[in-house]
Amino acid sequence: MEKTRILIVEDEEKIARVLELELTYEGYEVVKAFDGMEGLQKYREGHWDLLLLDIMLPGISGIELLRRIRSDDQQIAVIMLTAKDSVEDKVSGLDLGANDYITKPFQIEELLARVRAVLRTHASATDDGEAGWIQAADLRLNEQTHEVIRDGQSIELTPKEFNLLAYLMKNKRQVLNREQILDAVWGYDYYGDTNVVDVYIRYIRNKMDKEYDPALIRTVRGVGYVLKDPR
Repeated sequence: MEKTRILIVEDEEKIARVLELELTYEGYEVVKAFDGMEGLQKYREGHWDLLLLDIMLPGISGIELLRRIRSDDQQIAVIMLTAKDSVEDKVSGLDLGANDYITKPFQIEELLARVRAVLRTHASATDDGEAGWIQAADLRLNEQTHEVIRDGQSIELTPKEFNLLAYLMKNKRQVLNREQILDAVWGYDYYGDTNVVDVYIRYIRNKMDKEYDPALIRTVRGVGYVLKDPR
């Protein structure tokens, strides 16, 4: 069974370390970031079940980081951490989609209880129909049901087209070369022409990019392809 993955974005290293130790002891897999830009990078590099997000961060604020994350990810659970007992901060965080907040200083037992509560609620919500969805702009893909929806319209893909699109979406914003795509979608034992990637990219573009704006799959000349999320 996979561990629940938690990303801590907290610039006070002592607090971040205490949270890391306590959450790791509770059985969670934990990664830390110490400013807003590092937090955004680590968020984009991994799959997370919960984000513990400080409001007052160097680089970009926790509120701005939450806004960017929620622009393309409605699923990750978020608990805001703040040294301010400010109604405005709490309202801003909740309005942007935070699931809960806790004011510093806090008792670790209370934070752990809130983590458990948010994860329970989040698991219940995904069990009710949101499990398996990946999103980029107005494009949604469900790995469990093999549904693909763009701008509310269902798109029919073959199994290979679906696997290719899923791989691009899981690695959105990352430029992928043809060999990487072949290995991931066709398998390491595939010895055919790498042009098969170009052929299948054209297939899925015709189905989920041609009639929609903006186009999401971009060609990076001399390298490969990237699925861009314009938001």
